[in-house]
Amino acid sequence: MFKRIALICALLTLAPAALAQDDGKPTIAILRYGGTTLTALAEKGILDMFEAYGMVNAEERAVLDKAENLEGEHINVIYSDADFDIPTANIMVEDALDRGADTLLTLSTPVSQIAANITRQMDDPPAIIFAIVTAPYFAGIADAPCVKDSHIAGTQTDVPYDEFVPLLKAQDPEMKVIGAIVNLAEPNSVFGTERIISLAEELGMQVKVAPVVAVADLSLATASLISKGVEAIALPAGYTTSIGLSAIVDIAAEHGGIPVFSIVAEHVYRGATVGADFYSLYREGVIAARMLISHLNGDIDISRLSVNLKPGFTVAINLDAAAEAGVEISDELLAMADWTIKDGTSTEGVTPDLPEIGIELPEMTLEERRAADLEFLAGLECSPEMIAEQRAALDAGP
Repeated sequence: MFKRIALICALLTLAPAALAQDDGKPTIAILRYGGTTLTALAEKGILDMFEAYGMVNAEERAVLDKAENLEGEHINVIYSDADFDIPTANIMVEDALDRGADTLLTLSTPVSQIAANITRQMDDPPAIIFAIVTAPYFAGIADAPCVKDSHIAGTQTDVPYDEFVPLLKAQDPEMKVIGAIVNLAEPNSVFGTERIISLAEELGMQVKVAPVVAVADLSLATASLISKGVEAIALPAGYTTSIGLSAIVDIAAEHGGIPVFSIVAEHVYRGATVGADFYSLYREGVIAARMLISHLNGDIDISRLSVNLKPGFTVAINLDAAAEAGVEISDELLAMADWTIKDGTSTEGVTPDLPEIGIELPEMTLEERRAADLEFLAGLECSPEMIAEQRAALDAGP
């Protein structure tokens, strides 16, 4: 609580003119809901691109790596973190607007949703480019890939629930009842829970759902699911369950070794039995930076860009956590794993801080990089026919 109050006070006391665009340099606000390993992967992609394009030098990059504001030679950056608090996120977005940000680079569904809602009321809104957003249409950030506000563009993290839920059957073909934990205040959590229910029912599984409001509710929610006879717990994307994962894992292990399946792969480093999700968050940061840099250079019109969607899937298994909880991983599920943790070490050298493989930009000249980026973005351009078709589909309803 005191940390949150201090953050709000810090935001409110910053001079509105700080890092404003009076010097002619663009001001970019990097706004995140909270610092996680997933956010760190996307941020690395963004900052790698800034450095590759010469927007920041090595010294300035070191400042940004510490998530600090920058008054740079070529760009100004406002770096803000809401510490997983919605009221703080609202203040954070308003503060960035008051300080003259030209572009809001929003990381997460909640911050992107807030930024979209606030800027829709403005006559001349700054550009919004979003990343690490799992449900842009469910959250109202956009209506369809090509049907959105003209100042909004971004890349959707395609959480592969249709590949995630079958993993429970791969572990136990006879599984009948699973549990899910949902925070109704988080659009990504609600969306994910609905997908888990629908897909599980198709596979002959019943889903028991436990709602929570805060991290403090997770232990009781997990215990309630176990008392209802769940054979596994499947966690949708969500910030509350991510922050309080240890409470879920501890209760599940204490009550007969209930495996915990998370839609976030890196959660295996924090005790989840199985983690499976979109791959890769680093690439999402690179794509968001492609949009941002090309927008600042005047090479693209973001109003004509569709929301990017490039599927990917990875499976990770924590064999240590499984053994400790008395869970025997099936041969079928083990064969599906891209990497595992055994004796505290990843089979592919993946680290807890940056839990992905291949998180570096390819070597190329600046001219080659610019050409490759513009070619990629050209593939996202919405034609009038695409816009009309998607509007017609929306008008037709479900």
